[in-house]
Amino acid sequence: MTSTTETETKVEPQAPNKDQALAEATDNIDAVKDAGDKPAEENSTPSSPTKKTGTLKNVVTAHKKDFEKDIVYLYQFVRTPTIPALSACCLKVETWLRINGIKYENVDHKLRYKSKKGNLPFVELNGKEIDDADIIIRDLSTYFEKDLDSGLTEQQRTVAHAFESMLDNHTGWIVRWWRYNNPQEFLDTAQLDIKRSFNSRFPNSILNFVFKLGFRKHLKDAVASYPMGRFDNEEVFAAAKGDLKALSALLGTQKYFFGKDPSLIDCIAFAHLAQFIYVPFGGLKEWIQEEVPNLNEFVERIKTNYWSDWDAIVTSLDMNTHLPKKEVPEEEAKAADDAKKAAEEKKAEKKRLAEEKKKEREEKKKKEKEEKERKKKEKEEAEKAAKEKAAAEAAEAAAKQAENKTEQATENAASTDTPAEKKEADKTAESAPNGAPDAAKPEVTASE
Repeated sequence: MTSTTETETKVEPQAPNKDQALAEATDNIDAVKDAGDKPAEENSTPSSPTKKTGTLKNVVTAHKKDFEKDIVYLYQFVRTPTIPALSACCLKVETWLRINGIKYENVDHKLRYKSKKGNLPFVELNGKEIDDADIIIRDLSTYFEKDLDSGLTEQQRTVAHAFESMLDNHTGWIVRWWRYNNPQEFLDTAQLDIKRSFNSRFPNSILNFVFKLGFRKHLKDAVASYPMGRFDNEEVFAAAKGDLKALSALLGTQKYFFGKDPSLIDCIAFAHLAQFIYVPFGGLKEWIQEEVPNLNEFVERIKTNYWSDWDAIVTSLDMNTHLPKKEVPEEEAKAADDAKKAAEEKKAEKKRLAEEKKKEREEKKKKEKEEKERKKKEKEEAEKAAKEKAAAEAAEAAAKQAENKTEQATENAASTDTPAEKKEADKTAESAPNGAPDAAKPEVTASE
């Protein structure tokens, strides 16, 4: 049996800035990329486990220290509004637990934990970790004496093994190929809330951006390791239809793949087919309903018989809707309601105060802006007045200077004789008799 597992890492945001958000989410890119490719879920209608034949080492290495004996604790990805598990591996394990009626509990760890090998899903049983979907099923089958294939013939087991390998290592790659190539469409179709999945303080806009980067990086790595990474749309969808037709032919008109009772291949086929139907892409959901309707009916049959709480899961996103609700004493219930109400009131008061502070900041900012504009206007008016005054003073000075120049020119013209006038005066003086009275001298006019 081949195995396919998911990788998840811890996401603990630091300071609320974009660079750190990018760094944090990038460090956890394996978890993001595999979440889009194959996250998990929970739920079942469990009954008491049967007699155990296997023994587990009495070494407590589990994350859950207060475990109960023979309860399987399943670690997987969070629920989504479209399907309990976006991971075929996780959905396979949980479906197997439900069909076998084994008591289990989903650990809502918000992607804080991964197995020692770095995988999801993994389980803990009596303090011991079991990693990898196929190994989980193998070991739990031995411990709880639950072999779904016990009634199959050798030939049926061989056929089942071949189809299980096809589903895990070929059909599953078709889903991954589409999700890696279309990360935004995948997020929208699955209604995946990355912020909630990682329990992060950073906004979805940043986390979604890093999610898409991680998908593209993973696709680049996948291209180098798997031929389908180099296929185009037409080739991938043709491969998908080939797998689905083969699966449909094997099922035929039977209730389950090998008769009236489910076997392991039914768990695996359901987990993969659910990805095509509940997170649809490329028109393959409609193609299944029209061309291989027995597969669609098969999925509905498993869902009805073993996932009766499906709608409750995708609505509430609760990890453990399959478990009975504990009776809460009236006083405790009232105290819880009061605490919830007080928390809501505190939250509302905090919101009100925040809005008031925001309003105060806006008012302060508005006043500062108005004051700034007023000062700017005053400065502009003062500068304008100064310029006008300077221009007027300059004009007045220029006019005065021009007037002074005119007066000076007139004075200079009046006080200065021309050479001809001076010569005539000298001639007159020579012709006058010696000792003549001063009155005989030329009379100086007032203008001189």
